[in-house]
Amino acid sequence: MPHIWGVRTTWRTVGDGEFFCPGCGGDRSYLRRIGRHRFALLGIPLLPSGTAGTVVECASCRTCFRTDVLGHPTTTRFSAMLRDAVHTVALAVLAAGKEGIDGSGTALTIELHEVLDPLAPHLAPAGSEDILLQGARIALADGPYTPSEHQTLAAVGRALLLSHEDTERLLAIAARTPS
Repeated sequence: MPHIWGVRTTWRTVGDGEFFCPGCGGDRSYLRRIGRHRFALLGIPLLPSGTAGTVVECASCRTCFRTDVLGHPTTTRFSAMLRDAVHTVALAVLAAGKEGIDGSGTALTIELHEVLDPLAPHLAPAGSEDILLQGARIALADGPYTPSEHQTLAAVGRALLLSHEDTERLLAIAARTPS
């Protein structure tokens, strides 16, 4: 026997886009939807009775997620962020290795943070360490770290959310490893 009365949720689409779907495991289209609870009589929604909140619904698997899922970069965006990070670290280390650069330390640190800060929360510890080690190998290509190279690599470690101890440990490991 059907219910005579109850509460139904009606959904209204308020936006769309592309996101990384944790359910599907890939970049997918989504609908951003707002729900409203309504008292229903004979299955027909009649009177509003509050909001159900906002969800992100995957267009492929139809799974609904909290809106914070949109804070994670898509695979495409993550790849671009990673590429930019590696290039910026390489350029910063190369610039730090040059003699006679005046006033570039602050500019390099700002640029490093602009590129690495959005990426760092999404990296596994091994990923952060690998980026730092790539920069260390570049710095060591022409001999031991210069003070400027060491400062730059320390800034890279901070921007990648590595502790000072981990950064120093990794730089020491890189210095001991033959090229």
